[in-house]
Amino acid sequence: MELGLVGRRALVGGASKGIGRAVAEELARNGAEVVVMARTSDLLDEVVSGLDVSHGQTHGPIVADLEQLDTVIHRVDNAVNERGDFHIVVNNTGGPAGGPLVDSAVESLIQAFHNHVLVSHRLMQLLVPGMRRSGFGRFINIISTSVKQPIEGLGVSNTIRGAMASWSKTLATELGPDGITVNNVLPGATETERLTSIITRQSGARSLGEDVVREEMLREIPARRFAQAGEIANAVAFLASDAAAYISGTSIVVDGGRTRALS
Repeated sequence: MELGLVGRRALVGGASKGIGRAVAEELARNGAEVVVMARTSDLLDEVVSGLDVSHGQTHGPIVADLEQLDTVIHRVDNAVNERGDFHIVVNNTGGPAGGPLVDSAVESLIQAFHNHVLVSHRLMQLLVPGMRRSGFGRFINIISTSVKQPIEGLGVSNTIRGAMASWSKTLATELGPDGITVNNVLPGATETERLTSIITRQSGARSLGEDVVREEMLREIPARRFAQAGEIANAVAFLASDAAAYISGTSIVVDGGRTRALS
């Protein structure tokens, strides 16, 4: 299938490692010009140097901390002025710390709301005018299967991911007439540092070996394995493409069949 990403410009958040890096690599492989954003300059430079340029693309980094929202917007705005409008935005950032919701400080909810919803919202307001000019736009949010089925021990994450899903669904309705789609990709357990930290935390909390916790998690997945980051990236690349022009307002689960919800 021809994804039609040549000539498209993409902004990918959290792209220094894990799913974000895999998404940047897959979009570049399919012809998009990719700007990667994260906090760590040397890691971003490494990502940029490895991105596919076989279609003549020029990739680049934006070094920014999501907790400094005005700085994020300023640097993305500079990138627009230097490169042109973005057609694809992949909102992706590390999830909040684990733990029961009942024990979570209000401050942790505020910080998570800021990093996920408010940053995405400000970026959307900055970049939608360019998408409208192009008659093409894609917002793709990497959130979580907790949108369908809350995950035990991830109380703040469950809450904020649900807010992102509602934000996305609302925008899909409002932006549809402009040729702009808004969708969510919901990764299941994926072989990343995030998964390792979850396994380590559960191991300590339950006084079980990490191998035992890992095997328990695998038994919950019909595919009997964890996802690779590239498999999540494949779903993102499809949603970014011309082939997905009639798909909007959806949350696509990529979890090997683990989530039991029908909708």
